[in-house]
Amino acid sequence: MTRKRTQNRTGRARGRRQRTLSISLRDRGQTTQDFAVGIGVFILAVAFVFTFLPTILTPFDSSVSGGQTAQADRIADRLVYHLSDSDTSPNAIDSGDFKDIDDVDGIREIVGLRTAGDRVSVQIEQLNESETVNDMVIGDQYNDQSAASSARIVTLDDNPEGCETACRLVVRVW
Repeated sequence: MTRKRTQNRTGRARGRRQRTLSISLRDRGQTTQDFAVGIGVFILAVAFVFTFLPTILTPFDSSVSGGQTAQADRIADRLVYHLSDSDTSPNAIDSGDFKDIDDVDGIREIVGLRTAGDRVSVQIEQLNESETVNDMVIGDQYNDQSAASSARIVTLDDNPEGCETACRLVVRVW
């Protein structure tokens, strides 16, 4: 079986092309090093996505609203204003006045809150620790649930133990 020679448009006879020699490693175009680098880049990209995806979605799954945060800040500000003697020192709280507030209704009267469904807890804690000072807690019991909180640095007039220099007034709303 022989092959006929064909002619191109100019009428010249076209011969058979000489075959190109190619050199390949194991007859494939991908080496082990290429595969390892590709898989390494893919694993790093997947790890990057799984690492940063939760931080992108975090602000949207918070159960505390901006209104609750503002309310906690307003309650802390008003309590310090009403319980302190602003003439001598603006953040010195009278312990007797604090203990006279019995419940959340007392806080609502002093601060001027409307009766909303929010729960409020006010407590005075030591600066270095989260322990309350002499059971100075007003309002609902807080059990480490998600809550908006605000804190003010205050001094107490009777300087109880653990609060000689200053204490922290913490207001939580949930």
